Amino acid sequence: MRKNDISIILQARMGSSRLPGKVLKSLAGKPMIQWIVERLKLCEKVDKLILATSTLEQDQPLVNLAEQLGIRIFRGSENDVLDRYYQCAKHHKIDYIIRATGDNPFVDPIECDKLIHYYLSRQLDYATISTEPPGGFPLGVGVEIFNFSSLEKSWKEGHAPHHREHVNEYILENPTLFIQSKMTPPPEKNAPEISLTVDTSEEFSFAEKLYVSYQNKFSSGFVSVPWVIKYLKNNIKE
Repeated sequence: MRKNDISIILQARMGSSRLPGKVLKSLAGKPMIQWIVERLKLCEKVDKLILATSTLEQDQPLVNLAEQLGIRIFRGSENDVLDRYYQCAKHHKIDYIIRATGDNPFVDPIECDKLIHYYLSRQLDYATISTEPPGGFPLGVGVEIFNFSSLEKSWKEGHAPHHREHVNEYILENPTLFIQSKMTPPPEKNAPEISLTVDTSEEFSFAEKLYVSYQNKFSSGFVSVPWVIKYLKNNIKE
């Protein structure tokens, strides 16, 4: 009997509507997606890390980088992201899917591992982190986890456009069908007023400023979330 597979599916593509090509845009010396991959590789409770992108030719440079970084690749529908996830999970025989996205260069591997424990210990169908007051993480540091049966049910029954685009929407809209919960942050990561996700050129510049500020102070390449929160709160005070 094989053990349950817990794997990360990282969705990313070059055709972002607001900031095309952002995943390969250089952020403090590396493509943004590379920082995300390096952070996710630090998750200790994960079996595989898979880049799920589209079959379009424009995403080939992204595939090339993923190959260089030594992670698995799955190519599927560009716009039906729910189908991309389902086919990827089915192909790789994943029992518990962790959803990560290519616009979060501050994704927190420590909280990823905690969320896995949180999820399994409560026998949930779906779990994510809280990003809302009074107890919420900054937007953009978390991941989501759900089981294959919940993904398959969403794939079969979630037919609205937003269900296909956002993967988790059918689950969130049906709390009576799926046992779900949100994990709250420790005090040093409680900052729901902060957004660290990257969707625009302004947000990209903001992320690069944080990375460069950290690199100027420390030799480690891993920008810790508590440091970011403290840095931003100190600067706001000033």
